[in-house]
Amino acid sequence: MVSGKDKVLWIKTTRTKTEIEANVPLIPQAIEILNKYEGHLCRDVENKLLPVKSNQKMNAYLKEIADLAGIDKNLTTHIARHTFATTVTLDNDVPLESVSKMLGHTKLTTTQIYARTKDRKVNRDMTALKERLKEQKTIAEGELV
Repeated sequence: MVSGKDKVLWIKTTRTKTEIEANVPLIPQAIEILNKYEGHLCRDVENKLLPVKSNQKMNAYLKEIADLAGIDKNLTTHIARHTFATTVTLDNDVPLESVSKMLGHTKLTTTQIYARTKDRKVNRDMTALKERLKEQKTIAEGELV
């Protein structure tokens, strides 16, 4: 976790598989979770932000959480990554290019797999367009008077 020039906290890392840099600015909820582990051994000894032993162990923890929460889906780190890309970012109007950069993708087409356009998103985009066009028309009519 590092503070950028913009005074925003970021996770800056290099993807293991591709060795591509992946930087993610942290939202308040993520900072709150990370702060809970401030004095934990994982920070000092293992140089990690969270106490996770391996991807396999993390998936086991996610399975346990799903069982306790009554979630009938096989939760994995891959599902978590997909949920971040779709539900957390793309569904909240974060541009595809930004999501691609945060995921460490080198090609935008790789990120587009996550971006199946949903009717709800199309409707929001078109509603915003209608509002902008309405505002422009009002301004143009005001200039004519």
